[in-house]
Amino acid sequence: MRVTVCRSEHFNAAHRLHNPSWTDSRNEQVFGKCNNPHYHGHNYNLTVRLTGEVDPDTGYVYDMKRLSDLIKREVLDRFDHRNLNLDTEDFRALNPTAEHIAVVIWQRLRPHLDAALALSVTLHETDRNFVEYHG
Repeated sequence: MRVTVCRSEHFNAAHRLHNPSWTDSRNEQVFGKCNNPHYHGHNYNLTVRLTGEVDPDTGYVYDMKRLSDLIKREVLDRFDHRNLNLDTEDFRALNPTAEHIAVVIWQRLRPHLDAALALSVTLHETDRNFVEYHG
């Protein structure tokens, strides 16, 4: 019996979408307002999904308190109220698009989870724009 359990969290962070190998006009053309040299912020909504077998002893796929603690340590403590470009090692050389943020979050969580669990990350950058990464 495979079941998916989900944990939702949110964090606030600033970023600038910018490719340093492009000209300023090319960056403006591709990234528009998101290329603001003074940065801009989002209220990100994150959903982490784990899919696996239900443990017959506990009835859990994964202990939700442990999942909450893991997300706090690996994601919220690192990204919440930060400038992703300036304040984090993860995005020092990686353009902090929603796609890249979702992949980085997945990569931060995956090593701490049993390989038998399927991991999926959904990141809402706005109410209408979101990305999913399944590894």
